[in-house]
Amino acid sequence: MVKKEIMMNKAFRFKNKDIWVIGGAGYLGQAIVKLLLKSGARVLCADLDKKAFDFEKSLNHEGKFIPVSLDARDQGAVNSFINDSISKYGIPEGLVILTYGSTSKKLDDLSEKDFDDANHAGLTSTFLMCRAVAKEMENKDRGSIILFSSMYGMVSPDPDIYISPMNPNPLEYGVGKAGIIQMTRYLAVHYAKKGIRFNCISPGPFPNPVVQNDHPVFINSLAKKVPMGRVGSSEEISGAVAFLLSDYASFITGHNLVVDGGWTCW
Repeated sequence: MVKKEIMMNKAFRFKNKDIWVIGGAGYLGQAIVKLLLKSGARVLCADLDKKAFDFEKSLNHEGKFIPVSLDARDQGAVNSFINDSISKYGIPEGLVILTYGSTSKKLDDLSEKDFDDANHAGLTSTFLMCRAVAKEMENKDRGSIILFSSMYGMVSPDPDIYISPMNPNPLEYGVGKAGIIQMTRYLAVHYAKKGIRFNCISPGPFPNPVVQNDHPVFINSLAKKVPMGRVGSSEEISGAVAFLLSDYASFITGHNLVVDGGWTCW
């Protein structure tokens, strides 16, 4: 146990580094934020409404946590957020974007507007934020940006495990997540010689605690699809994020790190 703690402290040193986590008050985001704080980072956590402020109440962060209300779908709000945050806190060393777009509708019920709105939230807004922050990072000749895709950006959901009232993971979500993987590759190449790394994480089944509690049959079906025989816990994503943000990943860019217990192996 002591050796593991020593390795963690050596590998993930973010003392006095500013890292922004967009969508950081959600299930996966909270675990990421907590590890980054533990590793010494100053974390700006942006999320919808007052979610980041509510999350702050559960933290003992010694002034290292900055909550922000932000709707990433609103480009005007995003531009103001970036300008204001850089003015107050400086250019971040790292940016993590967990936001996504989805309607949770069945395929036959999906409208043109639904599809466009979801992909604006998941793709267009992510691209615009990446470009704006990367432009600022160019002034420091370094930076690490991590986007979030999904196992469903690589494979289709198995309809047999989505028994009513659960619906199969929606089309627009998977299309958006597939786009995130390609966006990561494109931006990684574009910014590589400017010292800015772009990588992507694709989680497998990480149902939030509410779903786990309310739908045990569904969770059991998910677990059976995983070679490791279980669903993931949020802490198992946070280490992957910290690694890609760290200097230990300094020669890694354009990579899609799959954290899925082997889901996409078969």
